[in-house]
Amino acid sequence: MGYTDYFNFDREPFSNAPNEKFYFASEQHNQALIRLMYSVDSNKGLAVLVGGVGTGKTTLARRMLDSLPIEKYESSLLVMIHSGITPEWLLSRICMQLGIKSPDSNPLKMLKQLYERLLQIESEGRKAVVLIDEAQMLQTKELMEEFRGLLNLEIPDKKLLNIVFFGLPELDAIMQLDEPLAQRIAVKYTLQPLAAASTVAYINHRLKIAGAQTAPFEPSTLPLIHQFSGGVPRLINTICDNALFEVYLRRDTGVTEKIVQNVTEDLGLRKVPQTEKNFVAEPSDLDEIEIIFDTLEDD
Repeated sequence: MGYTDYFNFDREPFSNAPNEKFYFASEQHNQALIRLMYSVDSNKGLAVLVGGVGTGKTTLARRMLDSLPIEKYESSLLVMIHSGITPEWLLSRICMQLGIKSPDSNPLKMLKQLYERLLQIESEGRKAVVLIDEAQMLQTKELMEEFRGLLNLEIPDKKLLNIVFFGLPELDAIMQLDEPLAQRIAVKYTLQPLAAASTVAYINHRLKIAGAQTAPFEPSTLPLIHQFSGGVPRLINTICDNALFEVYLRRDTGVTEKIVQNVTEDLGLRKVPQTEKNFVAEPSDLDEIEIIFDTLEDD
């Protein structure tokens, strides 16, 4: 028996594995999605979303992909897992993702195939969209030039391909490898860590989705979780997951401040992030946290 059974959860609430059921529509994630969808629907060409490690870029990329119905879009999501890719490899993968079954080995002929496919998609009244996750792995000028060339595939007054980059902040510098491409960014949004109240709403949301009937975290632990996670969703998950497991091992009733302190120390998170080092929970903050968290028992 694990802590899921111990707390009578339907499923594990704080796994870092991607799961659409746990998508948390924070205000900034909503704003990001609105802007990225505007870029695609307006055929702006190139949009960029950047954010620190664990802030939810991949989750948002998958959410956006799910928001692009096939009757209106020909869309795909490519994840860059290493920096050794070539322009030819990239072009062939984009071709296959957009429905070209046998891309030609000759780059020029392959580009012609892609252009014809994009014209076909356009004639169907749909938009072609390619989402690139972990775009900071595209670390050469040649790759940036390749994307600039793809954005040149157009007809009068209309681009045929929309590209959205999702990456770490260093993507900004990488795109400067090809200044003309950097100048073509039509829409850009930066994800920030969650604020204190949003951190609590995030924890509350995941517990509800997991089927929690009562709140296993003492209210006083919530400012600590926010403080030591810096509001980064991935770290919030890690802290909460370890804290609940610790409660299970102790056969205790809930997560206390001491448990959070022990867990964050074991995880090496007791050094407060620079952006949060002056965080002090004011009484009004704690009141707001308790109000948000108490809704778990009210619903």
